[in-house]
Amino acid sequence: MKSDKRVITVDSFEHDLLINGFNEFRNKLLEEDKPLEDVDNLLIKIIDAPFAREKRRFDREAR
Repeated sequence: MKSDKRVITVDSFEHDLLINGFNEFRNKLLEEDKPLEDVDNLLIKIIDAPFAREKRRFDREAR
């Protein structure tokens, strides 16, 4: 079964907010002795997410 992938674009503030939110959720799970593997994997993906390159638009009227 092929899983669909989703791509979102966030700025640095939103990126930090995602990291902090998932880290707080992870800490809550840790206190409750619940499994952390899925949250850990997702947190690592968020932290290691690459930067998107901005597309350059050339001024075609200058030609």
